[in-house]
Amino acid sequence: MKKIINLITEELAEAFEGAGYDRSLARVTLSNRPDLCEYQCNGAMAGAKTYRKAPIVIANDVVSKLTDSEYIEDIKAVNPGFINMKLRKERLASYLNDMREDGELGIEKTKAPEMLLLDYGGPNVAKPLHVGHLRSAIIGESIKRIARKMGHKVLGDIHLGDWGYQMGLIITELKVRKPELPYFDEAYKGEYPSEAPFTISELEEIYPAASARAKEDEAYRENALHATYLLQNGHRGYMAVWKHIMHVSVSDLKKNYSNLHVEFDLWKGEADAQEFIPDMIERLKKEGYAHFDEGALVIDVQEESDTKEVPPCMVQKSDGASLYGTTDLATLVQRMRDYKPDKIVYIVDKRQELHFVQVFRAAKKTGIVPEETALKFLGFGTMNGKDGKPFKTREGGVMRLENLIGEIEDEMYKKITDNRTVEEEEARHTAKLVGLSAIKYGDLSNQASKDYVFDVDRFTSFEGNTGPYILYTIVRIKSILSKYRSAGACLSGLEIKEAGNESEKALMLEAAKYNEIMETAYEELAPHKICAYIYELANAFNRFYHETKILTEENEEMKRSYIALLILTKEILESCIDVLGFEAPERM
Repeated sequence: MKKIINLITEELAEAFEGAGYDRSLARVTLSNRPDLCEYQCNGAMAGAKTYRKAPIVIANDVVSKLTDSEYIEDIKAVNPGFINMKLRKERLASYLNDMREDGELGIEKTKAPEMLLLDYGGPNVAKPLHVGHLRSAIIGESIKRIARKMGHKVLGDIHLGDWGYQMGLIITELKVRKPELPYFDEAYKGEYPSEAPFTISELEEIYPAASARAKEDEAYRENALHATYLLQNGHRGYMAVWKHIMHVSVSDLKKNYSNLHVEFDLWKGEADAQEFIPDMIERLKKEGYAHFDEGALVIDVQEESDTKEVPPCMVQKSDGASLYGTTDLATLVQRMRDYKPDKIVYIVDKRQELHFVQVFRAAKKTGIVPEETALKFLGFGTMNGKDGKPFKTREGGVMRLENLIGEIEDEMYKKITDNRTVEEEEARHTAKLVGLSAIKYGDLSNQASKDYVFDVDRFTSFEGNTGPYILYTIVRIKSILSKYRSAGACLSGLEIKEAGNESEKALMLEAAKYNEIMETAYEELAPHKICAYIYELANAFNRFYHETKILTEENEEMKRSYIALLILTKEILESCIDVLGFEAPERM
C-alpha cells in the first residue's frame, strides 16, 4: 500500500502544478503543531525566490486548487506561507480498513530487494558474554528483522573472535594443568577423545588465569605465543583442542543469545578467514596495492579530501603475523565469494570507527569489494550506569549478561506478584517476557550512536517510555477484546468507521503512520524510530481508552468500529515489538 502521506503529497502536487508551480514543492510532512493541523507543506516558502512572489501568495494559489479534495478535509494558507491540512475522516477510516485487509498491515515492501549481510555480536569464544556484548546483539538483531520486514534478504553473522593469542593462552594453561592429555603427546597417532576435557565453567576460568599469568611470567607468555603459532600452522593436537573450545563455547553462546531472542544465520569467525589470507596478501603485493613500511606490509588509504590523517591499513606485521585488519579484509574476500552481498553493515562499538574506515577503503581500493557493494559502519555508544561510567556490578566488575537478565527478571517478578495473585509458573514466564522488553526497549529507544544510562528502576517501570509500558498497553487491548468475545460477540467482519471524537482520530492517525515509520527505520538503520512511534501509538490508545466507553457503548455499530480499531492497534504494536525482538504476554 502507498503511504498515506504520499497520497496527500500526490494530490497537493497536482494543485501546485495546476497553480503554475513546480510539483516538487509539494513536500508534505507531519505537522509540528498538531493543535493546528495534522499535515503541513512549506513548499510555498521554498518557491518564493524562484517565482518572485510572497510565500503566502503561492500558498493561497495552491489552496484555491484544492476545493474538491479526496483526502484533505480542511486546508488553509497561513502566514508567512504554510499550508496546513487535516485529513478527511472517511478516507482515514478507509485507509485503516485497507491496512487491516493487507497481510503486511499496509507495508510497501521494496521493489528492489537487496542481499544484506549484517556483522554483529562479535564475542570472543571461551569467555562469558557480558553487558558489553548487549548493544551489538540487540541492535543488530532488530535491524535484521526490520530489513526482512521490508522485503530484503538478510544474513546475520556473529563473527566470533575464535583465533589468535587467546587460543594459545588456553592451550598453554590446559597443558600445564593436564599434561597427560593426548593432545600434548607429539607421538600420539590415535583418535582424539570426542568429549572436551573441560566444561564451559572450567573454560571460562582457564582463560583469565592464563592471561594473568602471561603478564607476570615471560617464559609462560612465550609458550603461549608459540602455541598460537603451532595452532595457526595446523598442529594436530592443538587443532583438536581448538575444536573442543569452539564446540563448548558455541553451545553456551547459542543458549545465552537465545535468552535474548537473538539468532544468527552464520556462525563464522576469524578462523574461517585464515585460508584466504596467503593468496590475498600475495595479490596485494604483486599488484602493487601493498608496500613495506618499517618492515610491516601496509595499504595507503589516505584521501585528498581528508581533513585528518588516516593511517595506512596494516595487513601484516614485520614478523609476518596477521592483524585484525588482515582478518577483516580476508573475511570480506570470503563474504564476496560466498554470498555476493549488495550491502554489508558492521554493528560495532563506535570507538572502532577509524579501523573500519581503513578496512573499507583498503577493500574498495584493492577490488576486494566492488564499488557497487556498500560497506557501512554503524557505531554504537556505551551502556553506562547511573554514575555515567560503563555499567558495572555492585562490586565494580564487568557484569555477566546472564546475571543482568536474571536481575531484571527478578525485579519484574517482584512487581508482578506484588500487584496481584498469580501462579508461580505464569509469573515467572511473564517476568521473563516483560524483563526482556525492559532490556531491549531500554537500549533500542536510544539512538544507536549515543551513550545511554542503563537505569534498572526506570526501564522496569510500567509507566513512561519503557518496554513494560508498551506491553501493558498491548495486554490492556487483549483484555478488552477478550471481554468483548466473552460477551458473545465476534471479532471477524468488523469495519472501522469515521472517528467520532478527537482522541479516536488521533489514534487512527498514529496507526496510519505504521508503514512510513517502518520504511524510515530501515532506510536510516534506526530501531529507535520504531520505539518512538509505538510510544506515541500507545499513548494515543490510552488517551482514547480513558475518554471512551468502549464496551459499554450503546451504539452497536460504533462499538464494532472501536473494536476493529483496537484489533488494528494491537496488530501494529505486536508487529513493531517483534522487529524490536520481544513479545507480549497474555496477562500482566
